[in-house]
Amino acid sequence: MNKNATAPTVKTPAKNFTGDVWMNPVFGGDGASRLTVGLVRFTPGARTNWHRHANGQLLVCTDGVGLVGTRDGHTVVLRAGESVWTPAGEEHFHGGTADNMMCHFAILDAAGEGEATTWLEPVTDQQYTAAHTAAQV
Repeated sequence: MNKNATAPTVKTPAKNFTGDVWMNPVFGGDGASRLTVGLVRFTPGARTNWHRHANGQLLVCTDGVGLVGTRDGHTVVLRAGESVWTPAGEEHFHGGTADNMMCHFAILDAAGEGEATTWLEPVTDQQYTAAHTAAQV
């Protein structure tokens, strides 16, 4: 068993996020495991760019209210205690709602060839507003 020290909070890179998003790395693999976990905090209106994961991603909301949306316009509201699985290769975004912060654990398997996450273009304000409408937030 190994206890991991608390990692410092870091501001996420503006090239992959809109708004203020902060992250605490929780686990980054140990050689045998390629499990990656981060605790991510989104301020109201903040969100990821469109992106996809080679092996999928599990989001587990710990606080607040957020949105998870896909390219086809499907959007779900994510609240504390709820989780969302995005399958391998599915382009999606996640973040806080316009009026609420959201905090979640982002969990993924980084095993395999290439990058575990492929970052794409920003979610436009129009797409973000449409996600709110679709989710009836």
